[in-house]
Amino acid sequence: MEILFSLAVILIGGLLASKLIGVLKLPSVTAYILFGILIGPHFLNLTVRGLLLASGTISNFVLGIVAFSLGEGFSWKFLKRLGKVVVWISVLEAAGAWILVTLTFLFILKQPFYLALLFGAIASATAPAATMAIIRELKAKGTFTEVLLGVVAVDDAWCLIIFAFTLVISKALYTHSANIHIFSILGKAVYEILGAFVIGGATAIACIKFSKFMLKKEDDTLIYTLGFILIIVTLSDQLHVSLLLACMAMGTVLNNFGKSGPRIFGALRRVDTLLYLIFFVIIGANLEIDLLGKAGMLVTAFVVARVVGKVGGAYLGAQISETSVVSIRKYLGLALIPQAGVALGVSMIAKAEFPEVGGFILTSVIVATIIHELLGPPCSRFALIKSGDAKIK
Repeated sequence: MEILFSLAVILIGGLLASKLIGVLKLPSVTAYILFGILIGPHFLNLTVRGLLLASGTISNFVLGIVAFSLGEGFSWKFLKRLGKVVVWISVLEAAGAWILVTLTFLFILKQPFYLALLFGAIASATAPAATMAIIRELKAKGTFTEVLLGVVAVDDAWCLIIFAFTLVISKALYTHSANIHIFSILGKAVYEILGAFVIGGATAIACIKFSKFMLKKEDDTLIYTLGFILIIVTLSDQLHVSLLLACMAMGTVLNNFGKSGPRIFGALRRVDTLLYLIFFVIIGANLEIDLLGKAGMLVTAFVVARVVGKVGGAYLGAQISETSVVSIRKYLGLALIPQAGVALGVSMIAKAEFPEVGGFILTSVIVATIIHELLGPPCSRFALIKSGDAKIK
């Protein structure tokens, strides 16, 4: 009954918090996180310990849905239509944040290499929801907006790929720092990444085959989809492959080769708001207040290095792709500052994989996310207005 009461508090309180913070034109994610901190063990203590202990399992399930949904953006027709401008910008802005944050943590903050790699990988993510909300608010239309939408559509997928590879290397450095062997690291990385693609593809094929018999009614689609996502999350855990890449591979194969793809992705959109609310509130409740003092300098460096990496990478990508639109080179990077869901999700994975420093990683990323969600929307709004796509006075 305590767990049920905690869920009731999370759902009703989280919704109320999003309505209140919406008056300030702030993203709902910020409201969910702040509400989670409020009801967490350090303040009102309205979340039972059992629910917090299960937060890793909950985050894996929600992350599986997020990664699976990203597969919808990886259709061959969609990627072909995006063109080289979007591909270059998305790859280089994600890589720019990853590399710059890693170097900053390693050489300026003198952090261990595995920790620098993890923070760098987390920095590569962007929050598409915040950017898309600003586009709808300003009713922006034009080449700049089209390129921006294309970049944010595939950005988090690059983050998942970067994080999956980085996680393998970081775990090897963390556990075998005394006698590490480069070939064992690469072998494990290849197994976790290629194994994820094989499992994701095979599960997608099974999903497509059985859908002919199982999806006779529209109401069955959501049950069927969630069941297969739970299967692949479990398989990934048992076979020790990347959960994120396996789910993304499943979504990609299903989107490109399954006739029921649109139905399945549409069904997920009916419940994603509910799951994301619970996910972000629980993440807020996991904040460790006593680590905030230690995280202060690192969070500042993380935010600054990430913003510079995003803006610089987007500018370089626009230059290499030889786009003729000046506003894309000058302002697109500013519209990529928001960061939320995927960054927090992979931080939860890092917390589980690195018990000694996991709480510090998650706490730092929670604080950085709040800062990014406060700074990001005004920067995105400024970029869209300066590009000329937002026709406002």
